[in-house]
Amino acid sequence: MSLISGYDTLLLDLDGCVYVGKHAVPGAPEALERARETGVRLAFVTNNASRTAAAIAEHLTHLGVAAEPSDVVTSAQAAARLIAEHVPAGSAVLVVGGMGLRCAVRAHGLRPVTTAAERPAAVAQGMWEGISYGLLGEGTLAVRDGAWFVAANGDTTLPTNRGAFPGNGSMSQVIATATGVRPVFAGKPELPLHRETLIRTGAQRPLIVGDRLDTDIEAATRAGVDSLLVLTGVAGALELLTAVPAHRPTYVAADLAGLHAPPVVATKEAAGWACGGWSARWDDDALHLSGGGDPVDGLRAACAATWEAVGDGHAEEGAVKEALALL
Repeated sequence: MSLISGYDTLLLDLDGCVYVGKHAVPGAPEALERARETGVRLAFVTNNASRTAAAIAEHLTHLGVAAEPSDVVTSAQAAARLIAEHVPAGSAVLVVGGMGLRCAVRAHGLRPVTTAAERPAAVAQGMWEGISYGLLGEGTLAVRDGAWFVAANGDTTLPTNRGAFPGNGSMSQVIATATGVRPVFAGKPELPLHRETLIRTGAQRPLIVGDRLDTDIEAATRAGVDSLLVLTGVAGALELLTAVPAHRPTYVAADLAGLHAPPVVATKEAAGWACGGWSARWDDDALHLSGGGDPVDGLRAACAATWEAVGDGHAEEGAVKEALALL
């Protein structure tokens, strides 16, 4: 039995999971096509609010991952629905963001505007390279006058091929600091984006698949659904071993090919935990790892031993680094 057979819908993160920048993660298109052939639904769920669903679907298709706009769920869509449920139909919404957010607001019967003089009922902020001081100023005036402040996501950084740039969470702090009003966030790990995905897909048994602990995996924890962490993006072995409970995935795999392998978890033994050819135990306030074989099996055993030892806390880096050198 493959891991994928237990679920009806895959809620897939994009950057770091399906692609990295302009290039597909090796093997990802093939793994996803094989998944689609099993009858499972694919939903591409992203915190990116700058691009429209159609633009993201076009990008995926260009990379060899067949996708329609209806397969894409963005934090902009989640933010727009959240606003539409709280303000009268046809209300003005000041959009501090790009076309993805403007289109999502309009699709929910709201009127996107760019000035506080329009007396908007809400301010919607999403990451966009074209955000200006003037637009941030208009957003500040509107929030100060009572507009509801909603941010597409709270990501503090945005990965680029040059390194981490400021993300929407950082940019939204301009208005938050100037007004003293903290925004309501719609994207991962908050629940509005997960709710949006379920509404659009009708998923009954979803599996969240991603590469980040603080967004993808925490979103699964908050929603009470299973998760798969793939090691093709942000999170690595050290981040996993030192993860707090909310950031601990149900499954770990090297990449999306893990969807088609049997679900693998470590098993409890008298002296610790085992997985594949590896054994792990926690002793003298440190992780001890031995054996050999697939390094991901070693990581699974190491995580099980560490998480059992620290319980609701988290391991210190120094306690796991020596064992990490074996992987």
